[in-house]
Parts: sequence; structure tokens; C-alpha cells
Amino acid sequence: MLSTRILILISCIFLWGCSSSEQTNPFNFGKNKVGKLTPQTSISAIDSLYKNDSIVNRNHTNALLSNTNEIEIYDSSGKKLLIIEPSTDDTNSAMIKSIQIIDPRYSTEEGISINSTFKDVRETFPISKINNTLSTAVVFVDSLNAYITIDKKFLPTNYKNNTDIKIEANVIPDSATIKHFWIQWNPVK
Repeated sequence: MLSTRILILISCIFLWGCSSSEQTNPFNFGKNKVGKLTPQTSISAIDSLYKNDSIVNRNHTNALLSNTNEIEIYDSSGKKLLIIEPSTDDTNSAMIKSIQIIDPRYSTEEGISINSTFKDVRETFPISKINNTLSTAVVFVDSLNAYITIDKKFLPTNYKNNTDIKIEANVIPDSATIKHFWIQWNPVK
């Protein structure tokens, strides 16, 4: 009877420790979570989730900058953490459409962050597809609902000014660094 109570006590302590360590890492991200944010997080909830941080709404209506209402999150020391793009312009009903991860403290459980190399990403997650744009290779990682961009300066010369060539994973050097890291969600209403 005493050993059963001890076993239950140890189990409770273990479970409490697991849940509290999960809650104390606000920089963990995965397929359906970026720190405090999930696909169910409304734009209106961001103020309360980041009440100790700075929130800056960037409203662009310039044709060159596109029409967007991005939200920048800065920590209390002024370091930019995230850029959030809402699903609509209506902040009362908007959900999160995409999140650009800026701060390298954000990482997956496997240790992938904005400071990772292409090799780190490729060896950790399956690459779904690669798009060739004017200045970057856009690498999609569906298992994270993410895409990363790799600057074309890392690619062989014939890829640099040509968007018609299909980019394969084996063309991107292992040492290529990530330029941008985005998580993209289909907003849940």
C-alpha cells in the first residue's frame, strides 16, 4: 500500500514537472504552436498574451509594400521576436494566418531555429517541395506547416538569375543559412 502511494506521488511529480517545463519554454514551436500562439489564437488575444512585451501594428497601404496589417512583437528589452500576419483586416474576427520567426531563441523540440543550416532542416524534417523565386529558394516543410527561404547566393551560378530552373534539395549546400522562417496556418474560426 505504501509503495502504491509512493508510485502515485512520483508519477504526479513527474507529470507536473513535464507540464511546467512545457509552460516555461515560451520559445518552443512546432506545427500547431509558436510559443504562446496556436491556430486558435485570435488577433485580439495577442495583447493579453504579450502584455509584458511591445506590440507594434504595421499598416501598409503603399502599393510597393502591399496592403497588410502585420503585427510585430518585441520583448521587454526591445528585441524583435515575431511578425504576425492576420487572416483578415478585421481585428475583431481575425485569426493568425502566418508568423515569421525572427528571434533565434524560438526553436523546435529538435533544435531547429532561424540559426539552423539547410542540412539541419533537411536531416530533421522531410522537405515537401522547393520553389524557385527571383532571389531565394523557398523550402516547404509541411510537417511543421512552415517554409524557409534560402538566399540564392548559396546556389550555383546558373540558379542565381533564373527562376525557370527547378531547384532540388541536393543543389542547396548543407551550410546554407536560413534567411526567413515562416509558420503558416489555415486560420480556425
